[in-house]
Amino acid sequence: MIFNTLETLPQSYGSKQKAPCSHKKRRSNMMLNPLNLKHLNRMDTHDADMITLNLEDAIAPSRKKEALHNIALFLSHMEHANSFIIVRTNPLDEGGAEEITFLNDFSFDAVRVAKVRTQTQIAQALTLLAKNKALHISLETKEAFENLSTLRIDPRLTTANLGILDLLTSLGLPQSLVTLNNPTIDYILSKFLVDAKTAGIHPISFMFQEYDDTETFKKWCEHEKMMGFESKACMGPKQVHIANDIFTINSYEIARAMHIKAAFEANAAKGINGFMDDTYGFIDEPIYRDALLVLNNI
Repeated sequence: MIFNTLETLPQSYGSKQKAPCSHKKRRSNMMLNPLNLKHLNRMDTHDADMITLNLEDAIAPSRKKEALHNIALFLSHMEHANSFIIVRTNPLDEGGAEEITFLNDFSFDAVRVAKVRTQTQIAQALTLLAKNKALHISLETKEAFENLSTLRIDPRLTTANLGILDLLTSLGLPQSLVTLNNPTIDYILSKFLVDAKTAGIHPISFMFQEYDDTETFKKWCEHEKMMGFESKACMGPKQVHIANDIFTINSYEIARAMHIKAAFEANAAKGINGFMDDTYGFIDEPIYRDALLVLNNI
């Protein structure tokens, strides 16, 4: 916990600066409402690989300043965090630019900008953002969906989050399409995944809104892992635990990758880049590169 009690919170911001997140895990990205002080107070010890502090659509306009103050207060008194901490701002022209400027001096890992459409908005966000913070975007518009593969104008843009409900509205499609194995949704997921990977951007799949329906959430995670996703947006701890379990690279995959790496490197030292392996059959350089990818994501 950040504070021992929530009854008497400090009246001023602190001077604590947590270290940048040290792990590379990105299985779960949990949204957290900064108006809920009890949840905010536990963000330093949460099991989610990533935590997004939400200033956008879940916060009423009349309470956005309060939410921003809460984020700043808790961040400024937090010494460490197990999770990669992200602040989701409003669109740049709806208060997001001012929010980024205000938050730059506080210690967290990334800003996520809502309703991005163009390279110009990416450039504006990067100009505003402190150099030690990454930029994430919410992909919620048909323009961003069309242009995703061209949006990475700077390596600080690392991650895109699929806001599928807003995207469907932008496309003029009903949200009722969001069902497992719907071909339109699978196309959206596939295009988002491939375009993001093409651009060198990490894709995070959408948030499943029915929090208590853990069976369907689990099926979505399994379906998306089969497609190639490594990360899922989460509403709370129950979803986090499922996502962490499903998107964890299992011991068989790790053992296989380590064996292939060792076997290929031993043979490559002899000038042999393609050979039959007693355990995993034919191994060549593409198989080796895939093993390295697995090991790099542990």
